[in-house]
Amino acid sequence: MTASVLLLHGIWNARAWVGPLAWRLRARGFQVETFGYSSVLGGPDVAVPQLLERLQQRGPVSLVGHSLGGLVALEALRQDPGLQVERVVCLGSPLRGSGTARILAEHGWAAALGRSSELLLDGLPDWQGAAKVGLIAGCVPHGLGSLLGALEGDSDGTVALAETRLPGLADHCVVRCSHSGLVFSLDAARQTAQFLRHGRFHPGQASAAA
Repeated sequence: MTASVLLLHGIWNARAWVGPLAWRLRARGFQVETFGYSSVLGGPDVAVPQLLERLQQRGPVSLVGHSLGGLVALEALRQDPGLQVERVVCLGSPLRGSGTARILAEHGWAAALGRSSELLLDGLPDWQGAAKVGLIAGCVPHGLGSLLGALEGDSDGTVALAETRLPGLADHCVVRCSHSGLVFSLDAARQTAQFLRHGRFHPGQASAAA
């Protein structure tokens, strides 16, 4: 598989946010670039076409998206299944929709989600694409969702573990960190590199899909 990787940040962030993860992947031999987009003012309606254009102009690549970035990556592949994307790693992405986003919307704070609100609220129906997809979830509940009381069961503080499981997506693992911590975590970086190289996570931290 290709060693070329494109990183996508989440909502309220910029490309620099995924810098620590980019550094760790480069240290493991990957050629890493970042994709920046306007997560609030532009949202997926702007980001996805921009990502499609970038991917259509290049050769084989794998994608790694933190939070909303994972949803944007998979939505792009859903719209153009023929893209040369071999593997995708989602870090704490609410693939089944975000309870934290739902609470924000219900309390009149939907503007904070901007044009990304629909994708965050609804998530994706399932995964049937050709790219091999893996999800890394955190289990340390420190984050906005915990403060708002928006989450049930295990979570990373922003996204519930159950929200990261998607029908058709069988590769899933859990690391000990919070939602924000996923881009700084050594374990998350190791698991990301493992999946990008081999299409599976280290078995010691893998978890069965729902």
